[in-house]
Amino acid sequence: MEISDKELLKKIVGEVIRNLDAKEVSSVNNLHDVDDKFELREIGPAKRGIQRDEVVIGISPAYGRRLTKTITGIDVMAVLREIMAGIEEEGVKPRIVRVLKTADCAFIGHEAAKLSGSGVGIGLQTRGTAVIHQRDLLPLSNLELFPQAPVMTLQVFRAIGKNAAKYAKGETPQPVPTLQDPMSRPRYQAKSAIMHMEEVKYVQEETPSMELELRKKEAV
Repeated sequence: MEISDKELLKKIVGEVIRNLDAKEVSSVNNLHDVDDKFELREIGPAKRGIQRDEVVIGISPAYGRRLTKTITGIDVMAVLREIMAGIEEEGVKPRIVRVLKTADCAFIGHEAAKLSGSGVGIGLQTRGTAVIHQRDLLPLSNLELFPQAPVMTLQVFRAIGKNAAKYAKGETPQPVPTLQDPMSRPRYQAKSAIMHMEEVKYVQEETPSMELELRKKEAV
């Protein structure tokens, strides 16, 4: 049976990931595998908010569906809960939407900001890349950008929520401090590419963003 170049490349990349990261990813998954009691429920098409005390969290197309952990194995529901907690600590209301027309973090964040009553939104990809955006900025501009998914922690995600809420209140907070790891890009590049390929499969360019609710799973 013949194998296409694309399938062969994917197979090779998969082997590289398993050989380089199998032990580490396994241990990290065990460490963070704590939030399987929560799920995202679709409510309907997302509408622009009218409340100025809200921040919209825009998640990528495959977030919590095909992909359930960040690039380092953090449960994506735990990530959402931390961001929401950070927003709520500042007295602001979080709202979640799934952006379906793009898998690009900047455009996800900009779409979230346009739907937000405060004009401030957060863009979040499954792998952990994030951005704080504002409605009146250009899509490729931002308030704060977090491009290195491998160094993101739950504490950082909570701080992102807090800062986004502060921007929504008209404050000018200090940017969230993050670690810099120059080796993270080559180390996780293959895995990042595979995750992006999965995200793109769920893109529906003509479909509007969907309002979501984070809730506990019903007991079976």
